[in-house]
Amino acid sequence: MSRIAWVPYADADEACSILGEHEGVTYRSYTKVDEPPADPAEVNFLVMPYMSSPSLLDDPSRLSGLEVVQMQSAGYDNVPELPEGVLLCNGGGIHDSATAELAVALTLAHARHLDDFARNMTTGTWKGQWGTGLAYRRVTIVGYGKIGKAIERRIEGFDATSITRVARTPRTDPEVRPVSDLPQVLAETDVCIIILPLTDDTRGLFDAQMLAHLPDGALLVNVGRGPIVDTEALLAEVSSGRLHAALDVTDPEPLPADHGLWSQPNVLISPHVGGYTNAFEPRRDALLRSQVEAWAQGRPLDHVVRGGQP
Repeated sequence: MSRIAWVPYADADEACSILGEHEGVTYRSYTKVDEPPADPAEVNFLVMPYMSSPSLLDDPSRLSGLEVVQMQSAGYDNVPELPEGVLLCNGGGIHDSATAELAVALTLAHARHLDDFARNMTTGTWKGQWGTGLAYRRVTIVGYGKIGKAIERRIEGFDATSITRVARTPRTDPEVRPVSDLPQVLAETDVCIIILPLTDDTRGLFDAQMLAHLPDGALLVNVGRGPIVDTEALLAEVSSGRLHAALDVTDPEPLPADHGLWSQPNVLISPHVGGYTNAFEPRRDALLRSQVEAWAQGRPLDHVVRGGQP
């Protein structure tokens, strides 16, 4: 009896060439979230299309054969509870380099006024201004997982005064401070980069009280999830000119065209493109190849975030 995998490729031939042929495994193309390739009851290994709302998962009764849901994103906060025994895996490792690059790019672009210079190009205006950077700045990374570590590696070459690591789980090697230490840590932070996952504990973590701990002139960079930061509290801080922000994620998303954040001169916004680089496809393909092979052979899968092994 064939086991069915729905995968994000043009057709079964492309899937076989990238993921390999496995005895008893049949591939079906699944690239559009609203267009399942067949009866959902047939699928056993489901790869959700990238940056999609997993509406197919809202009705588990339609997925009677489901064993594994594989995300292409690092975050999985938009995935509802799955039936008992179904494994949920995130796209661990796919976005490490791309998101880390964007975190640094947003930091430097805003600190060195590249957004202002780009706007000046439309009018042919030659106007320089002093900025900051990463050198001689105290950097805090909030969320020290794989992407947090990738951000740190890139910042290390910029002569920052210090790099402080904060995570939900404290560690001693290297030293990682607990989230409960954030008030003290933020008071000594010039650049705060957020790469936490969105959970019940992190939702609204950076509220008005937390943001108040940052020194005047500090830069908040969010490449994690929008709801980790209280939008109204952040808008109040940047509107006053006390804080700066560079955001790849917002709450809500998409950010409405008339939202106050758009018009703030000390805010730089990109439209949730942390994973959008040429690194995505080769890293995605390598992960899916490994995961499908393990599944086909009955071995444990990597990056399990919910459920038990099938």
